[in-house]
Amino acid sequence: MRKFDKPAHKWQAGHRGVDLSMTTDEIRAPADGVVSFSGKVVDRTVITLEHTDGRKSSFEPVVNPLPVGSRVEAGQVIAHLDPAIEHCPQSCIHWGVRDESDDYLNPLIFLGLENPSVLLPIGADFSA
Repeated sequence: MRKFDKPAHKWQAGHRGVDLSMTTDEIRAPADGVVSFSGKVVDRTVITLEHTDGRKSSFEPVVNPLPVGSRVEAGQVIAHLDPAIEHCPQSCIHWGVRDESDDYLNPLIFLGLENPSVLLPIGADFSA
């Protein structure tokens, strides 16, 4: 519903995740991990998973999240969508992904829906 829009600087406005349309209220773990945060941030409940590769996935707005320290497997229900908070014009969940240095990444890369950025050497000729 809304794409990832990483700002040029950490202090600038942007959209540090994606908003995904929901057809169910179940929020499922995208990969194995451990619940590292489960609680209120401003006016909504957020759940964060730390995955085995060091990345962190956060989901909001949710209700009934698993408690901190819970081990989860990919596909396991970790929370439910909060029906009382209208994050989008229709039912949606915000999913953000951070790497080990807390830099935000496009979550759609991990679903195979976007390609990661590739940096090429300056002056390289790849026309052959």
